[in-house]
Amino acid sequence: MTEFVVLVDEKDHVLGTMEKMEAHVKGLLHRAISVLIFNEKGDMLIQQRAAEKYHWPLIWANACCSHPREHESYSEAAHRRVFEELGIQVKLEKKFEFIYKATDTATGLIEHELDCVFEGNYEGKIPYNTNEVEAVKWISIPELKKDIAENQEKYAFWFRQIMMQL
Repeated sequence: MTEFVVLVDEKDHVLGTMEKMEAHVKGLLHRAISVLIFNEKGDMLIQQRAAEKYHWPLIWANACCSHPREHESYSEAAHRRVFEELGIQVKLEKKFEFIYKATDTATGLIEHELDCVFEGNYEGKIPYNTNEVEAVKWISIPELKKDIAENQEKYAFWFRQIMMQL
């Protein structure tokens, strides 16, 4: 199935849609979602992106990230992708949004996204989709921030931006 992203301006006004890969080649601003999931101890769930990902493979990132489809709200996309990637259902709350632009030096693909960040809580096993996710782990915020500071190349650019706001 061909995936499309929703192109927007900096005020989130819809400009149209474009095939996902073309939008990443051209670096056009489009909608995205990022999901943060915490357990009762306050640890954060992070995922290592699958080796098969078309860009940023094997990089560590937040629990889930993706793009809303045309006529799909940010919230609907976040809930859909949490289930598709992690195999769980979580109540999510919007926390903030931001715009970023980053180039994957390995592929030359450009992420230019208006990223809407959601947060939720979950306890239990994570039966993640191995086509989407290589590994998952729970990590304390202080330990995560320390590791990002020491090994930033292991972490997705957008996730590092999110962590600066926590």
